[in-house]
Amino acid sequence: MSTSQRRLALAATSAVGLLLLSACATEPGGTAAPSSTTVPSDQRIEDALPELPEGRVLGTGMVIDVAGDAVLCGPMIMESYPPQCHGVPLDGWTWDGVDGSETSGDTTWGTYAVYATYDGDRLTVTDPPIMLALYDPIAPEDPTGGVEGDTPIEELTRIQDDLAARLGTDASVGSGQGYVWLTVVWDDGTIQDAADAEYGEGVVIVTSGLREID
Repeated sequence: MSTSQRRLALAATSAVGLLLLSACATEPGGTAAPSSTTVPSDQRIEDALPELPEGRVLGTGMVIDVAGDAVLCGPMIMESYPPQCHGVPLDGWTWDGVDGSETSGDTTWGTYAVYATYDGDRLTVTDPPIMLALYDPIAPEDPTGGVEGDTPIEELTRIQDDLAARLGTDASVGSGQGYVWLTVVWDDGTIQDAADAEYGEGVVIVTSGLREID
């Protein structure tokens, strides 16, 4: 996995990540965010390196196991049968005693809450997974505080396109509520700080697919 992928590759869709919308709903207004070229290259989002979590993390989403190589998928699941995805490798995954899976050929998959440790490249399972159908998550805190952003739609679109082009499959980018939403595997605030430096505060909201629980 590349350095960029290690820093920004997708993990499971977090509950916060469900705030992603396909289109911006706010009316034009506010001040345009600065161009990403106004900050030094060593402070750009793709160079942000969060501190790794010290304890267990929790990720939710689809697990796909192809011939014994399991990954926890990001939100982009390819419409194929069996399904395919980009994700973070899962070490120590086993289907023994795990319900809710389907199998086709050498591919087995299902949706789960996964408890693991994260080393920046891979997840190592620490506890039995929970089927998402049986998992009752705590509602995440709204990072916007319920306040809609005031960045013009045209600027949100420009920023969304900029991030999508730069990060590719390393991140999920959408817009809604007057913000650009960027979902990454893991962030301790470092990537959010880089986004604020590039585009101004209150323009890009970074959400972490993994949530630290210890």
